[in-house]
Amino acid sequence: MNRWLLQACLGFVLLGGYLDSRAERYALVPDQVIDGVQDTAQVEVAVLVEGARIVELVAKDLIPADYERIDLQGMTLMPGMINAHEHPLLYDDNYQTAHLTASSAYKALLGLAAMQRWLAHGWTTIRVMGDGDVFYGNQDLQRVFSEGVFVGPRITGAAHYISITGGGGDINYGSPEQTLIADGLIADGPVEIRKAIRTEIKYGSDWIKLLVTGAFHSVGDDPRNVAFSPDELAEAVAEAARHNVPVAAHAHATDGINQAIQAGVRSIEHGTYLNDESIRLMVEHGTFYVPTIYVGDYYAGTDKLLAQEKNDDAYLSYRDEWLEKIGRAHAAGVKVVVGVDLGGYNIEPEAYAREFAALIEAGLSPMAAIQAGTSVSADLLQWSDRVGRIQSGLFADLIAVPGNPLEDISVLEAPSFVMMSGKVVKPVQ
Repeated sequence: MNRWLLQACLGFVLLGGYLDSRAERYALVPDQVIDGVQDTAQVEVAVLVEGARIVELVAKDLIPADYERIDLQGMTLMPGMINAHEHPLLYDDNYQTAHLTASSAYKALLGLAAMQRWLAHGWTTIRVMGDGDVFYGNQDLQRVFSEGVFVGPRITGAAHYISITGGGGDINYGSPEQTLIADGLIADGPVEIRKAIRTEIKYGSDWIKLLVTGAFHSVGDDPRNVAFSPDELAEAVAEAARHNVPVAAHAHATDGINQAIQAGVRSIEHGTYLNDESIRLMVEHGTFYVPTIYVGDYYAGTDKLLAQEKNDDAYLSYRDEWLEKIGRAHAAGVKVVVGVDLGGYNIEPEAYAREFAALIEAGLSPMAAIQAGTSVSADLLQWSDRVGRIQSGLFADLIAVPGNPLEDISVLEAPSFVMMSGKVVKPVQ
C-alpha cells in the first residue's frame, strides 16, 4: 500500500509539474528558424513561448529578461511534424492477421507507447486513417491525451476505414463457413454507408475514411479496381458533409481517384495511378494529396506481408514513374502532404521521417517537403489556426534538429529538442 501511495503521489507531482510548466515563459534560441510558411529560413531570431502558445518571433538581442532562455546552438527550430496518414494501433506487419489476435485494450496500450515514441521523435500531430481495431482505441487515446492523463501527440482522424464486401478493408482469405471480424467497417449500398458513417461519428471519428479502391497490403482484392459505385461514393460524401466531417479517400486506381475528387473528398490517400486528369481535378477542386511513398519502400523486397507480391509489383517496377507524377502534381499546384502509413509499435521511430526524403526524390524542394509535413498538413486538417506554423497565438508545438534540414533532410529522423504545448518533452542533452 505504501508503494502504491508513493507512486500515486509521484504521479500527481509529475502531472502538476506538467500543468505548471504551461505557465512558464521560454525564449528558444536556435541558429535558424523554419516557420513552416516562408521559403527561406530566418536567422538571428528567437521564438518566445508563454504557457501553451507561441508569443512571437523576436531578434535575439530583444529577448525580454523574464523569459528563460533555451539555447539551441547548432540547431534549426521548426514546427512539430504532422503525420497525416497513420495507423497507431497496428503492431504487426501482417495487420489483417494481427488484429484478430489482440484486444482493443492491448492495442491501445501499444499505441500509447508508439505515439509517445513518435512525440519524442518530433511528431506532434497524427491523423489516424482507420486502424486495426474493431473498437475505438484511438478515440480513447485522444481523450486521455486531451485530459492530461498522458502526454502524447494531438490526434484527429477516423477510427476505421469503410470498405465494401470483398474490398481492401474486408478479410478475403477465410472460408465461407467462418465468421471473421474485419478491422474495417463493411458497408454495401447507400443505406449501410449512411449507418457506418453515423456510427463512426457517434464514437468520436472526426474524419471519414473510404476505401474507394482495392489496396496493396490486403489479400484478395485488386488496387486497380474501383470498389464503391458512383451512387455509394456520392452518398458517403454527402452524409459526411451533413455532419461537417471531411472525407479521406484511399484510392489507387485512376478512375477511383478521379471519381473521389469529383465527389468532393478532401484528400486522396496514396493516389498511385493518378494521371494528368487527376492532377487537373485536384487543382480545380483544391483536393489535398497524401501519397505515402516510403511505406512501399520499407516493405519492398521483404517477406513481411501477406500480400507481398502486390506491394512489390508497384514499388519495384512502377515507383520511378509514380514519383515523377507526384512531382508534376506538386509543380502544377496540388497540395502535397506528408503521410507515412507505416503502422505503430513494431516500426523503429526514426523511420517515419524518411517520407520527407521520398518527397524530395519526387521533385519537391527540401523546404517544400518540410512545409508538406507542417503548414500544408495543418491546412488539410483545418488546423492552420492551431499548429503547423511558428506564428503568434498558435500552440507551441516545436522541434529543433541538429544542423540544417535544408541541406540534410535526414536530421529530421532524430530531433534534439521537442516541445508540445509549451512543455519541454525532450530537452537538449
